[in-house]
Amino acid sequence: MKDRKTELAENLATVEERIASACAAAGRERREVTLIVVTKTYPASDVRLLHELGVRHVAENRDQDAAPKAAACADLSLTWHFVGQLQTNKVRSVASYADVVQSLDRLKLVSALSAAAVRAERELTCLIQVALDAESGERGARGGVAPGGIEELAAAVAGAPGLRLGGLMTVAPLAGPYAGRQQAAFERLLEFSSRLRADHPAANMVSAGMSTDLEDAVRAGATHVRVGTAVLGVRPSLG
Repeated sequence: MKDRKTELAENLATVEERIASACAAAGRERREVTLIVVTKTYPASDVRLLHELGVRHVAENRDQDAAPKAAACADLSLTWHFVGQLQTNKVRSVASYADVVQSLDRLKLVSALSAAAVRAERELTCLIQVALDAESGERGARGGVAPGGIEELAAAVAGAPGLRLGGLMTVAPLAGPYAGRQQAAFERLLEFSSRLRADHPAANMVSAGMSTDLEDAVRAGATHVRVGTAVLGVRPSLG
């Protein structure tokens, strides 16, 4: 039976090869795409092994799991991304360890994150999560703001103390015109990113793509891909 570090190293190598091949096919440099390993449900020991293997960006989607894990790995040089739907009662905790919040999708979160960041004397990079399956003025089932709300949120983040506008994030929609059309969805996100950068040139992060569709994201122009299962494996069900 392989030890855990060997297993992770092999999985990481496979994912790296996939990203490199997708970059080559798209005429992009490998350095243009940052791999974020989503470590949700996996222990801090795995995060430590990933760090030994060269991973520097990790992500979590639940504060109750992320906070103790980040504390246990506080001695490591890691960039922590929060990618889950964020409730205002968790903002203070998330602001204490997250470097990047990728799931900002409403004005109430902007003010809450700003206050928490200032209190913690930290600067948080924020990505606006876009719901490509949302009707104008509504939000999709996976969270996110409708495309028509990007501009207002961007302006709010850009003007908020303690926050830096990083760019946009999306999750491939399960419904609507982009369901099953991941690359088209990600290309649409890139269109919104281009418009955003016209007013906010530094907001150049585009987070899209996961284990099953990272190639589509790279082809579309994503700067960050969020990969969990392909690196860490499928966690066995409990019981």
